[in-house]
Amino acid sequence: MVSSGSVMLLLASLWLMVSGLATATSRTLVKSLPGYPGPLPFELETGYIGVGESEGVQLFYYFVESQGNPDEDPVVIWLAGGPGCSALRAFFFEMGPLQFDYGNYKDQVPALKLDPNSWTKVANIIYLDAPTITGFSYTKTAEATRSSDTLSASQTAEFLRKFVRDHPRFINNTIYVAGISYSGTVVPMVTEEIYKGMDIFTPTYFLDFDEVCCVSHRIDFSIWHKGNDAGLQPTLNIKGYMEGNPLTDKTEDVNSRVEFAYRLALISYELFESTKNNCKGEYANANQNNLRCMADITEVNKRVEDINIEQILDPDCDSKTNVVRDRNPKRIPSRRYLRRDSIRMLPTRQSLKDVFCRGDLYKYASMWANDKNVQKALGIREGTVREWSLCNPDMTYSYGKPSMPAYDFNVQSSVGYHANLTKRNCRALIFSGDHDMMVPHVGTRNWILSLNLTITDSNWDAWYVNYQEAGYKTTYARDDYSLVFATVKGAGHTAPEFKPEECFEMVKRWLLNTSI
Repeated sequence: MVSSGSVMLLLASLWLMVSGLATATSRTLVKSLPGYPGPLPFELETGYIGVGESEGVQLFYYFVESQGNPDEDPVVIWLAGGPGCSALRAFFFEMGPLQFDYGNYKDQVPALKLDPNSWTKVANIIYLDAPTITGFSYTKTAEATRSSDTLSASQTAEFLRKFVRDHPRFINNTIYVAGISYSGTVVPMVTEEIYKGMDIFTPTYFLDFDEVCCVSHRIDFSIWHKGNDAGLQPTLNIKGYMEGNPLTDKTEDVNSRVEFAYRLALISYELFESTKNNCKGEYANANQNNLRCMADITEVNKRVEDINIEQILDPDCDSKTNVVRDRNPKRIPSRRYLRRDSIRMLPTRQSLKDVFCRGDLYKYASMWANDKNVQKALGIREGTVREWSLCNPDMTYSYGKPSMPAYDFNVQSSVGYHANLTKRNCRALIFSGDHDMMVPHVGTRNWILSLNLTITDSNWDAWYVNYQEAGYKTTYARDDYSLVFATVKGAGHTAPEFKPEECFEMVKRWLLNTSI
């Protein structure tokens, strides 16, 4: 007797054969990489999958098979922030299998070493360069270049379906959509679209199986892609989503910075109360005719202007020059402020505490990814990339900008998508660094509370790594939906970059359905 799983795998394989007639994909099995000593000790595949009209958008991905049990471990698709930041940011700096061996070089590029806290130890992970012209992704036409929140979500969902179609081995694995920072806007949209669906027509194909089986069969693959609810094949085994430091409501997340500043003792109680009362809780879009409110906001800004809002414990650095800002015009500039080190002058990992600006470290990624031998090893199509950048400046979000040259920020809040997902059989993990003022945990907690879920077995309880408190957690549920909200103690924006071991333990436990 043939099991239902075997039937699904057979159908998925057939789907791959017929769909290949209409869609060209490319894959590269990467056995070694410049900078790493020897063969890679994990399975790495890179490639392109076309999405959108006439597949005008070619999305590039890095797929790392789980180093545990790839046939049973979940498949996680990971979206970086920005929007427009390359998946290599996660791959090297947050939760990927490799990291830079700072200060060392091999094969004329920065040296690489294994990351002991890689999430690929417990999951198959797709690191996706999305949307459109992010990282090594590119477009065939100028019209396809421009993207948006809604279009990015739709194309990412399309990518995920095609990826599973092209990798039928993973058709039965559980799937989670995940991302960080600005992707907090897009992740619940992608998740909902996988559950609910999108409208993309697939042509009809008829196959005769005389040579495969003793009985002739003809299968009609004509189908409207309507997602899991409408029976799209292959049906994805989606179970939920994860978000780190997630931008969710573009106004309320900014509003929460004032409360965060008070909670972290950056402004006084008196100033916080005055600002809250005079502005009635609205700071991002405050009424400029309300002079008392505007005076308070000016004072708040003055008190925090020298704070690095991505990690309030780090020095405030100029993102363009990667040097510490000197706010005192009378102070004699330090040698650190004046110097413009080349990348090869950076210290080793052991002395990273002496590196004031984290942006210096990102230069390693640019040097590595722009190397021709690296691009050849990754299977990058010639002529598709002029100069690789960690984040596309034509997409990067800044509060108050309705759009950028390559991107429309057309979803103000994704809270409604979270609300829709509470009606499904779905799991969610939301985590925040408690020293992140860019997307403060207090704002994240506020929109979670607006979902009107029931607190279950923990309410702001400590969770531990190596017998030390790693943060605090609250668990919520409604019917078949569950959500864990966790803070990561001492982490900034983004949490895995600052506290990799703690975040790895948190995610591992959650994926294993055990208590964080």
